Amino acid sequence: MHSPHAEDWTLRIRYAQRKDSGIYECQISTTPPIGHSVYLNIVEPVTEVVGGPELHINKGSTINLTCIVKFAPEPPPTVIWSHNRQIINFDSPRGGISLVTEKGILTTSRLLVQKAIQQDSGLYTCTPSNANPTSVRVHIVDGEHPAAMHHGKSAPLQPPEFLLLVLLSFGLLFFLKSNTLSIHQATTYYNTTAITKVIQQSSIVLVNCRNQQRQRALRNQFDSDHMPPTT
Repeated sequence: MHSPHAEDWTLRIRYAQRKDSGIYECQISTTPPIGHSVYLNIVEPVTEVVGGPELHINKGSTINLTCIVKFAPEPPPTVIWSHNRQIINFDSPRGGISLVTEKGILTTSRLLVQKAIQQDSGLYTCTPSNANPTSVRVHIVDGEHPAAMHHGKSAPLQPPEFLLLVLLSFGLLFFLKSNTLSIHQATTYYNTTAITKVIQQSSIVLVNCRNQQRQRALRNQFDSDHMPPTT
């Protein structure tokens, strides 16, 4: 865009999308050309409710829903909350409903509903004026929390799981004991075999020595019997 008798040239992109992000360069047709580059980053606002998509709240406690809007070019002018598709009326006879909104790089809108009752169950939707809405389903429970409410804690072992763990432990102990016994038996067998070989070798040497002595004695006796008599 260019206005007559003006020195400003403007590039306008309607309905910008994330794929429009990138480097844009403005050039002046001089010799040599003069240009200036700028990087355009197209962001898409994101809306989320902390703890969603489902929350379980004890009956009689306070419902605290926090909606966060991030990556918005500017804070949303308004944030509207609805319950079961009906805009929440903060002046309703029910009372105990309040809204706290903090705007900035991250816009936070906190909905507080005191002394929760069963009628407060349902779908709550946070709708910023410049971002997509997001919803969370709230369940009001009376008494103990259901299993789905236990976040960040390990569930206790059920009987079948405990039995399986015990069996695996005994199996591991048996395996280690068997391997240790096998190693001991192998070592004993090796030592016994080595000792047996030494005894056999010693016996052979002893027999050879005895044979040599016996041959030497026989030779001496033969020589004595056949020597001529001396005069």
